[in-house]
Amino acid sequence: MRKTQITIDVELDENHIPEYITWNAQDGGIEKEETKATMISVWDDKAMEALRIDLWTKEMPVDQMKMFIHQILLSLGNTYHRATGEEDVAQWMEEIAEEFAVKSAIK
Repeated sequence: MRKTQITIDVELDENHIPEYITWNAQDGGIEKEETKATMISVWDDKAMEALRIDLWTKEMPVDQMKMFIHQILLSLGNTYHRATGEEDVAQWMEEIAEEFAVKSAIK
């Protein structure tokens, strides 16, 4: 079996607010790539719930956060379709993402 690592490093200010976030992905050739936001979800099959880590720096502009969330909503529909094959539900999720884009004034 082969192992790889994806890591996220977070520098915090004195109030424990992220100031600087970098990530590394061995197989992708990514080393200390700066980002302003990250959202990670993992599935806890014992508790049957999603566990999340949502981090963003003080420098993350609100308009970019809106676009980030919109793109995550779109990718959730794509992931759902690939995982279940349920095209109708995936399409509905895409419609929700587009409605979000309109309501958040990014489209």
